[in-house]
Amino acid sequence: MKALARSVQPQETTAAELQEFFYPIHYQIGMALEDALRGGVLTRKQSAILWMIRSAGEGGRGMRRKDIVRLMQSWFEVTNSGISKAIRGMARPPLALVEISEDPRSAREKLISLTPKGERFVAAMAARGEVFLEDIVKHLPAEVIRGGVEYFRQLIDAFNRSRAAN
Repeated sequence: MKALARSVQPQETTAAELQEFFYPIHYQIGMALEDALRGGVLTRKQSAILWMIRSAGEGGRGMRRKDIVRLMQSWFEVTNSGISKAIRGMARPPLALVEISEDPRSAREKLISLTPKGERFVAAMAARGEVFLEDIVKHLPAEVIRGGVEYFRQLIDAFNRSRAAN
């Protein structure tokens, strides 16, 4: 890995030092990983929707549209209609990756569910992501990788606790 763009001064806090990883992790590694997940087929927003369903959806297969909108609008500058357009594009052929149905809990709300083709596509996304990351981690010692995985687990937990407290 290249050195960070600027050196961290000894008097800087750990938080400031961690912040220096934002660009290389989010924009360099994260965007390249996202490109691998998209497989040259989906837009960034569409891939985020599918990955969100996989990660946060009910059984990794479906999610209420309003939850998709809420999360997507916290990540992207996107309108409600822009999200609808992305979902409809994935519902129609040739993609046919999701199905839009009425939520039994509310006739006004929609459920977005993976079709069998969508499930296969998401599994292929995960496989592409794994190949991408394997190419990176093969250059690291196993103990560094395990430590990194544990660090990220704890970081996510700390983030969630911090957000819950606010």
